[in-house]
Amino acid sequence: MAGGARFSRRARLTGRKAFTGVFARPVKSSDRYFTVLARPNDLPYSRLGLAISRKVAKSAVARNRLKRLVRESFRHHQQGIGGLDCVVMGRVGAVEQGNAILFASLQRHWRRFARPCAPS
Repeated sequence: MAGGARFSRRARLTGRKAFTGVFARPVKSSDRYFTVLARPNDLPYSRLGLAISRKVAKSAVARNRLKRLVRESFRHHQQGIGGLDCVVMGRVGAVEQGNAILFASLQRHWRRFARPCAPS
């Protein structure tokens, strides 16, 4: 993909240790569709973990739809939130919403975690 908007293996949170590090003392952003937990990772790039449970979406199709949407949104915004480990957890009302509403919700979360621009 052009512009570095891939979701490579290094951009994923893998393993229990990585997730527990974020859950330990996170910075939290929450709305009615998603809760996003973030923590600095001492790396030049951001990483994403997903926690979409069966309580949020009963069917695997619905859970996978939410996961695809979150990954796509993260790919578009990962340059602006460099150096964070993020875990996105779905909330119960998310499945009934359309993709545009969920994408806008995630965009607000990423903006909250975006680093301010350095003065020129």
